[in-house]
Amino acid sequence: MTNSKNPAGDYNYPKKLDQKQKGIKLSVIIPTLNAGSTLNQAIESLSSAKQKGVEIEIIVVDAGSTDDTEQLALEADAKFVTSDRGRGTQLHRGAQLASGDWFLFLHADTVLTSGWDASFVVFTSHPSNAERGGVFTFALDTNDIKARLVEKAVRFRNNWLGLPYGDQGLIINKHFYNCLGGYKKWPIMEDVDLVRRIGMSRIVLFDVKARTSAKRYTEEGYIRRIARNFICLSLYFLKIAPDKIYKIYEKPVA
Repeated sequence: MTNSKNPAGDYNYPKKLDQKQKGIKLSVIIPTLNAGSTLNQAIESLSSAKQKGVEIEIIVVDAGSTDDTEQLALEADAKFVTSDRGRGTQLHRGAQLASGDWFLFLHADTVLTSGWDASFVVFTSHPSNAERGGVFTFALDTNDIKARLVEKAVRFRNNWLGLPYGDQGLIINKHFYNCLGGYKKWPIMEDVDLVRRIGMSRIVLFDVKARTSAKRYTEEGYIRRIARNFICLSLYFLKIAPDKIYKIYEKPVA
C-alpha cells in the first residue's frame, strides 16, 4: 500500500491541488439499513467536491429500512434503490446502476473530512491511477483514547497487510472495477476480497480521514470488537464461507 501525506508527491500526481476536474463524474454508492441517524452527515460531507468541478451521483442502496432512510436520501437528491440484504450484494447492485467514470463506495456511518475532494481530483488526474484504488485514513468519531489505539492498529493493518477496512471508503475507476469482477454478493468480507484483487501495491492511502461511527466499539467493548474482527479475518483466510463468518460478526453480545 502506498502512503502519501502529500497526495501530489508520491505516485505520479500533478503538483497543483486546487485545480478543477472538468467533465468527470463520480458515482457514490452507499449501502444502507436503517441508517437514518447517520446518512445525512455522510452525504453532506460529499458536497465540497462540486466546487472542484466534479459531477456527483449519489446512489443509496437500501436493504429494507424501516426508519426514515428513504426520505433522507430523496431529500438529499440521491437515487434510492432497493436490494436484497447483504453489503456485498448492495454494493454490487449500486455499481451496476452507476453511470460515473469513477466510483466511491462509502458506508452510511462514515463522514469524509476536509481535503477528500482535493485527494480525489488529484488522484483521478493521472492516467496510471485508473488501475489503482484509493482509500482514506481510518478514524473513529470519539475522543476515547482507546479509539486512538484502534486507529493505530488499523494503520498497521493498512501498511503491512494492505487490507483497509470498508469503513475507509474506496475510490476506483469504473472500468478497472468491472475488469476485477466487482464486489461479490457476500454479507461480509466483501471489502477484503476486492482489495486483495486490486493488489496491495495498487492501493493508495490518502492522508485524509474517513471518520466512522464508534458505536460498535462502544456498545460491545473495544477488546471484544477487535477480537471479533480478528476472528472474522482469520476465518476468511481459512476459507470459511462468508455466511458463516457473518453469523459470528453479528452474534449478539451476551
